[in-house]
Amino acid sequence: MKMVTILGPTASGKTPLAAALAREVGGEIISADSRQVYRRMDIGTGKDLADYCGVPYHLIDICEPGTKYNLFQYQQDFFDAYQDILRRGRQPILCGGTGLYIEAVLKGYHLSPVPQNQELRARLEGRSLQELTQMLRELKARSGSVMHNTTDVDSPQRAIRAIEIETYNLEHPMPLRELPPIDSLIIGVSIDRDLRREKITRRLKARLDEGMADEVRSLLNEGIAPEDLTYYGLEYKYITEYVLGQLAYDEMFRQLEIAIHQFAKRQMTWFRGMERRGFTIHWIDATLPMEEKVNTIKELLFDQ
Repeated sequence: MKMVTILGPTASGKTPLAAALAREVGGEIISADSRQVYRRMDIGTGKDLADYCGVPYHLIDICEPGTKYNLFQYQQDFFDAYQDILRRGRQPILCGGTGLYIEAVLKGYHLSPVPQNQELRARLEGRSLQELTQMLRELKARSGSVMHNTTDVDSPQRAIRAIEIETYNLEHPMPLRELPPIDSLIIGVSIDRDLRREKITRRLKARLDEGMADEVRSLLNEGIAPEDLTYYGLEYKYITEYVLGQLAYDEMFRQLEIAIHQFAKRQMTWFRGMERRGFTIHWIDATLPMEEKVNTIKELLFDQ
């Protein structure tokens, strides 16, 4: 059974589309979101679990906040969920916006677990994000890696971890595990830039009204270190700074809104890069009626 992958930038409507398709074809959804794996990080990661409406989903709420889930773990967890869905005769649907995770499982990246390098971390501590990004760019040029573009490297902590991984892979090129590439029909949800910006701003206001700052306060009250929350970037970075009194509300909103717009742009850059790297993505207009979008996917799936 051929998998369906539904990708697109934030606020494009991927999840409702995946859920509508799953209801039509007897599918189950495997999340491809690097932050929705964390429990109790619901509003800030945009889980919107009501969108699933009874559709089974996987790789959401599978680990504790404060931990650092990684690509190696995701690849194994994806494969386990994928095999389980196939064994039960259901249609697997991969859905999300973390391009690195999607590409890793579709291509069957050869990955190995990367231990922490305390000496490297000490050496990089205090470097600016700009400096770290340049170092990462140079490492990638040496190794020919397509991992770790700026989509998921938006804080010094994440950049240091990316440098740690790229350095390790450069020094230890032999893979410890190989998983097969996955044959998939890839659907991209295409949304006009102005509409995307409007939806991002509207959704950010709604999530703040729903209590996103209270969610962050609750996580801090659990004892999760502020630097562990800011590691997750975007909402958790800026709202943690607001909750701690380091940013005024209006400034937090302004900076976070800009950061999410930039994130969506980087997501699209990654997806266009996937096309250059040989993936065929069938783009569907986000504004089409849901029934039309689902029927288009079904026609593509059953024609193959």
